[in-house]
Parts: sequence; C-alpha cells; structure tokens
Amino acid sequence: MGKSKELSVDLKKRIIDLNKSGKSLGAISKQLQVPRATVQTIIRKYKVHGTVVSLPRSGRKRKLSHAAERRLVRMVKSQPRITKKQVCKDLEADGTQVSVSTVKRVLHRHGLRGCRARKKPLLQKRHLKTRLKFAADHMDKDKTFWRKVLWSDEIKIELFGHNTQQYVWRRKGEAFNPRNTMPTVKHGGGSIMLWGCFAASGTGSLQKVNGIMKKEDYLQILQENLKPSARRLGLGRSWVFQQDNDPKHTSKVVKEWLNQARIKVLEWPSQSPDLNPIENMWTVLKKRVHARKPSHLAELHQFCQEEWSNIRPEACQELVDGYQKRLVAVKMAKGHVTKY
Repeated sequence: MGKSKELSVDLKKRIIDLNKSGKSLGAISKQLQVPRATVQTIIRKYKVHGTVVSLPRSGRKRKLSHAAERRLVRMVKSQPRITKKQVCKDLEADGTQVSVSTVKRVLHRHGLRGCRARKKPLLQKRHLKTRLKFAADHMDKDKTFWRKVLWSDEIKIELFGHNTQQYVWRRKGEAFNPRNTMPTVKHGGGSIMLWGCFAASGTGSLQKVNGIMKKEDYLQILQENLKPSARRLGLGRSWVFQQDNDPKHTSKVVKEWLNQARIKVLEWPSQSPDLNPIENMWTVLKKRVHARKPSHLAELHQFCQEEWSNIRPEACQELVDGYQKRLVAVKMAKGHVTKY
C-alpha cells in the first residue's frame, strides 16, 4: 500500500475550526472528505500540542549507536586509505552489520568525504629535518630578501595535457557521444622541456631544452641566461639564485662556475617543490598555453614563450611576498608536505 499524502495545514485548521463549532467527527469527515480516524488524530494532537503543524519525527532507529559511530570515525581517521567495503567487513566482524551507504552517511555527517589523494614527494626523516631547518633559518627574512631571489626550475609541458580533467553535462547512456568525450593522444602527442626563472619583479628567461638535459646543457643555460635575467629584472648585485638539488644542478662543473661567477646560491632542502613558488608559475603557464590549444610542438613552444612573457609582474610580486606563509606551513606541518 502506497504512502498516503499528508493533509495541508489549511485543511487541518478547518478540521479544528469545525470541531470547535461543535460538529461531530463523522460530520467533519463527511464534509471535508477526510477519513474519520484522521480527523480524530488531528484533533487529539491539537489538544496536546496546540498546533496543527507537523512535529519533528524520531524516524527509524539508527543502525549504529553513538559509540559505534565514534569507533567508525576513529577507524577511518587512523586509516585514511581504508575503503567503505572494508569498513563494513570490520564492523560485521564485531557483530554490527551495516550497508556501504550507511557508512557513507555517517562519515559525511562527521565531515569526512572520499577524495583523491594528492601526489606529493616521498619525505624521509632527513628530508623533514632539512625542511624544518630551512624554515627556521629563513623565518626572520623579510620581503626585501625574497624579492632578491631568482627562482628557477625545469618543466615538461605536453602538447595535449592528458592529465587534465573535463566535466560535461550529459544524460544517462550518452557517455560515448563525441560531444561528451575528451580526445587523447598516446604520450600526450609529444612534449617539450623548458628551463625558466622568475623573481618578484617579473619573469626571466624561458629556454627550451633539446633532448635529455645533461650537466653541460644546464651549465650552458646558466651561462647564457642567469645574469642577463637578473639584470633585466633589476635584482642589483646582492641577488640570490635558487635551484633544487637535481644532480645536474649540484654537479662539480656547475658549482665551480657559480663560484667563479660569484653567484650566491640559496641552500635548498631536497624534495621541496612546495617551497618553490615557480611551481605555481608553471601551473599558470600550462593553463594559459593549453587554453590556446596548440596543434604542434613548434606552436606549443611559441605559446609558452608568449604566455610566459605575458605574466604580470604584479602577480610575481604577490606570489613572492607571501613566501613566509610557506615557511609557517612547513613548521606547522612538522616538515611534512603543505598545500603549496
């Protein structure tokens, strides 16, 4: 038998008014075409609660007690990678049988939602230690210091960014309609490797790397682009060069050239891309370039050069001026990865 439709508030009020006027339950039922039992129930509730508005209902008894819910939440917090099905099995082993949807509702009620794990570098104890030391050593540096840093890194940009996601509005059964699919090409359709640098005053050089970059190639890039970029960005004489600890960067030949050129290098903690603001610049560059939909590698390189030079100096300065927040985040995370 289907669930009956609840009477409107206006109709309930008419029942109460007729009852107050002295009409019997049968007369009210016949006049308003409402079952006599329903009329009786409405009048009884009105006499007890003084209203015809529906009161909150207790609903079905929960499958999980408050103690079981707390245990469930503790289980998921201590094992973030556990699946809902595994949670159900663990609860069933303890004598509590619930569905996957029940587990999901309970977790949502406690603010826990399933999300894709972010991919971050593997950090060992020595990495945590050096990251914390870097944060502590530079916590007292003001904006003036960070504005004198020339940040650098390499990036691979694919012709077709197959890692990007695209959501579409579609009906059931239309998943493979050409309008609702995202074309892919093997190996991303090719890619280019770029070396770039920037400072608070703007973007510096952006150089294409031919083939696999060796230490000799990296040295040539530095010789041709480092000082010209620093001069163009107005860093003066006391600027600092930042690079990560890639073996090519820390090779003997590169170190010797940097010493001879009297370029001060920022001591850098390994496995710390979240401490390098150029990673944010690469994200901006990729979005802008892929939005223009380059059709071949030469066009991809051209768009990269154009969009790199189009990044506003104000955006660069804003990114660098907020650098201390990264150090605070590392300290708060006890050396572990941060949102940056």
